[in-house]
Amino acid sequence: MSSEPAIHLRLRLERGSFSLQAELDLPGHGISVLFGPSGSGKTTLLRCIAGLEPLSIGRIQVLGETWQSEAGPGIASKAWPAHRRPIGYVFQEASLFAHLDVLGNLAFGQRHAARADSAVALQTIIELLDIGPLMRRRVDTLSGGERQRVAIARALATQPRLLLLDEPLSALDPARRQEVLPWLERLRDELHIPMIYVTHSVDELARLGDHLVVLDRGRVRASGPVDDLLCSLDAPALDGPDLGVLLKGTVAERDSRWSLSAVDCAGTRFWLRDDGAAPGTPVRLRILARDVSIATLEPAGTSIQNHFRARIEAAREDSHPSQLRVRLLAGTQPVIARITARAWDQLGLAPGQEVWVQVKSVALVP
Repeated sequence: MSSEPAIHLRLRLERGSFSLQAELDLPGHGISVLFGPSGSGKTTLLRCIAGLEPLSIGRIQVLGETWQSEAGPGIASKAWPAHRRPIGYVFQEASLFAHLDVLGNLAFGQRHAARADSAVALQTIIELLDIGPLMRRRVDTLSGGERQRVAIARALATQPRLLLLDEPLSALDPARRQEVLPWLERLRDELHIPMIYVTHSVDELARLGDHLVVLDRGRVRASGPVDDLLCSLDAPALDGPDLGVLLKGTVAERDSRWSLSAVDCAGTRFWLRDDGAAPGTPVRLRILARDVSIATLEPAGTSIQNHFRARIEAAREDSHPSQLRVRLLAGTQPVIARITARAWDQLGLAPGQEVWVQVKSVALVP
């Protein structure tokens, strides 16, 4: 089996005072999230992949195809033009053709399909996104969420090998975002098309991301599985109030009396509000460092329902010298706590020590 990555990028672009230099290996499945502040180069990197930045140089390999190569001794550089790259591109705005109905917009995408089986695939896309009832609607009569679902369907109708999504929910209000997010999850879970997704939303990152790329001022600061990067102490992908971990677990039971659910994460059980997921359902949990405390004795007489034994693995100074970031392991499950340096000293804490962890709040990523 080849050890080459499914998607390999080595790109450079100079534009005025901005410089992009990125070298990345991305998986050929799931959603790779490009995350970072405005101006970090997320959209520019996406446009380079799409062939929309003619000044970019470097190498782009996607699923065994070389879309762009660098010049070498006796070798001329080459780059496929944008129209030859088998991508689907979803922009911040739906950008649908106003003179066509929904079916007409999808037919336009289908005419540009890279493979001949697009008719069957299009029906699958329509069903996955539940837009069958919208086929004869004019796009100006659709809600924002409906328009973006149609825009995603049109991009998929081209039968892309790679789907690029540039902050596709940023123009929607919170209610419409919640309307579209489940459909993106279905596409991730049921289609075998790798996606690269640009966002600066922590909620979208936590809910959709499988692989995370953190960009800052045109440079890749971190890249790897999203749950690994979020629990790193040395270079946390999220800092400030968003510092925390993303856990993958399974609903173990539901307590109808108290409207709670129990979720098992690698042998550690968490109780949280019951959102209706049936036992056996895979879920993601977010635990923020600010909601985690450490005790040297088993807590008693407390309203906090989630407490368990863990071992201190490491501690690092936080962004302010009064605080520390502490990584703990409950079995194999990592948790991060943010505590004061004073508490660390007064409790006599040290790496390797067995302690009790209390988690005040656990959020089910919906």
